[in-house]
Amino acid sequence: MKYYIIAGEASGDLHGSNLMKELYKQDPEAEIHFWGGDLMQQTGGTLVKHYRDLAFMGFAEVVQNLRTILGNIKFCKQDIESFKPDVIIFIDYPGFNMRIAKWAKEKGYKTHYYISPQIWAWKENRIKAIKRDVDHMYIILPFEKDFYENKHQFAVEFVGHPLIDAIQNRKATDPEQFRKENNLDDKPVIALLPGSRKQEISKMLSEMLSVVNDFPDYQFVIAGAPSQDYEFYQQFLKNSNVHFISNKTYDLLSIAHAALVTSGTATLETALFKVPEVVCYKGNWISYQIAKRIITLKYISLVNLIMDREVVKELIQDDCNRKNIKKELEKILNPEHRKQVLEDYNILEEKLGGSGASQKTAQLILQHLTKA
Repeated sequence: MKYYIIAGEASGDLHGSNLMKELYKQDPEAEIHFWGGDLMQQTGGTLVKHYRDLAFMGFAEVVQNLRTILGNIKFCKQDIESFKPDVIIFIDYPGFNMRIAKWAKEKGYKTHYYISPQIWAWKENRIKAIKRDVDHMYIILPFEKDFYENKHQFAVEFVGHPLIDAIQNRKATDPEQFRKENNLDDKPVIALLPGSRKQEISKMLSEMLSVVNDFPDYQFVIAGAPSQDYEFYQQFLKNSNVHFISNKTYDLLSIAHAALVTSGTATLETALFKVPEVVCYKGNWISYQIAKRIITLKYISLVNLIMDREVVKELIQDDCNRKNIKKELEKILNPEHRKQVLEDYNILEEKLGGSGASQKTAQLILQHLTKA
């Protein structure tokens, strides 16, 4: 079989690489062309375009790079027609992927979508395009099944969350060696995960680091994003109790005692590493006001959304301040409170469907293709 996979972000590269490994296992004759990153490239197949050439965030940046984006869409269509795949597999990245899916469906290609766009959070009207252009959807969040099937009468297949596999399959961290290599002392670690974009990091670290002197018995460690240089983070390293580690977030979480985390997939990763956390988010005031009116969710963290109740405290916008961060951090350092959080994390992992998401997805894709 010939597979064409499109992933446009770092997370898509991770999940795409694990899916490719399973496709190769289950279909030894597999030919794979893909848009992705280093992890997918290490797995095999033919890299068509790297996601770093696709990452345009924000309205203004998209407008400025419109010619490049339209050029990528045109090139992608031409490359698909040249390769003639048996199936196109889209991984999240809806702005680009939904455009290709519409074209691909019209051309008669089989369209499979792994990791649904978060249309339950915003742009719910995309459901029309999904129902029209996607043959099979593989979802990774349990509440998405009810959203698609009961609310929108669109059959989907829940495969579990691939982060469970990514975390279970990683090489174990040696805590002593990790501390030594990164100049950490023996004090318990509070991990800081402030996001990946400069504006976001600056805003969040200014709040997160405001409590450092209130916790002298702990050391604070910033998880550096691979997309940012060390020079950018230097401005935040003025306190001797603040350390910086780049591109080793999973290793850091594996030794962390607690964490302050900006909303996003990182909230779920932190929970799966069984690290009690406080979710912190503060955005541009105008952007926040717009988002508040568009997004009508009860929670912003995946942990609370999946559990449908508050398991981790969310400090959003004006509530994200030194006083509240100090108070909530003290709570999760308290043994009794930690015990409850860790029990909830175990329930969360059960809800996520256990391990094997990539394997299940590969099996389902092959089943659908061989039936057709």
